[in-house]
Amino acid sequence: MSTADATTRPGAVLADLLPAAGATRARVRDAALVVGGAALTGIAAQIALPVPGSPVPVTGQTFAALLVGASLGAGRGFASLALYALLGMAGLPWFAGGAAGAGGATFGYVLGMLLASTAVGALARRGGDRGPLRTVGTMAVGTALIYAVGVPFLALSTGMSLGQTVATGLVPFLIGDALKAALAMGALPTAWKLLGRRG
Repeated sequence: MSTADATTRPGAVLADLLPAAGATRARVRDAALVVGGAALTGIAAQIALPVPGSPVPVTGQTFAALLVGASLGAGRGFASLALYALLGMAGLPWFAGGAAGAGGATFGYVLGMLLASTAVGALARRGGDRGPLRTVGTMAVGTALIYAVGVPFLALSTGMSLGQTVATGLVPFLIGDALKAALAMGALPTAWKLLGRRG
């Protein structure tokens, strides 16, 4: 499939533009993309800034997880974030700030990222990353899913009330999430346009 075909074909995501002639090469490409997406998320998680009064830091991992989903599609996005989560649970210190394991109060956000990457990938296959407004909507859905799992998990882990948890595990991050959505709004549609011109 040519790049031009992929950029106009419904159901394509950015990763589909990478050449892989033959089933074996396609499997190798997909495996490399899954590992690369997990590594990107792990590296981005090391960009962590503490938030006063909150056990949840500001990190780059949520943005990476959403980009992985949008770029790789639902299946590869799920596999990539599942690999990230499993290796972190097994002791690889690549959760936020070098943490590892499944017992931390912020582990719910990791589980939410797994769900969000899958949903964002599914939306991207329906063109949710090809225009600025659609991209913002896609990123908003992914972000909401991260919080839908992460905030209740934080409340259960810490014993905080729902109000306290929202105040410490959601509200301080809304401006950063808006900035991440704005970055994605520029980056993803631009990538499609550039690749379409190359094709």
